[in-house]
Amino acid sequence: MAKNKGGFRGSNQGVGMNMNIRKQAEKMQEDLLRMQNDAEAQTYSAQSGGGAVTAVVSGKRELVELKILPEAVDPEDVEMLQDMVVAAVNEAQRKAEASMSEAMAKLTGGLNLGF
Repeated sequence: MAKNKGGFRGSNQGVGMNMNIRKQAEKMQEDLLRMQNDAEAQTYSAQSGGGAVTAVVSGKRELVELKILPEAVDPEDVEMLQDMVVAAVNEAQRKAEASMSEAMAKLTGGLNLGF
């Protein structure tokens, strides 16, 4: 009976498979970076107070614009204006986050990769 002195027997099939997996991972990384750049370039807006306050945030989740109609400014009720600003900004942020999550789900095929 012949002894096996170690080493691999058969083909180099495992090496080819590793290269394919690496290429797929690199493509996914490129796609992720492109998606992130696209999302950061977009803006998301939301209104509150029946349109009295409009907030616009970037895909980087930065407030880039805030519009307040003059009739929304009531010196006797500053708290109402503050609440409308917070509500509009938060909703715009939620829209940006939802857009990123949707794009990520498309990229990963619905797999939860912890992003």
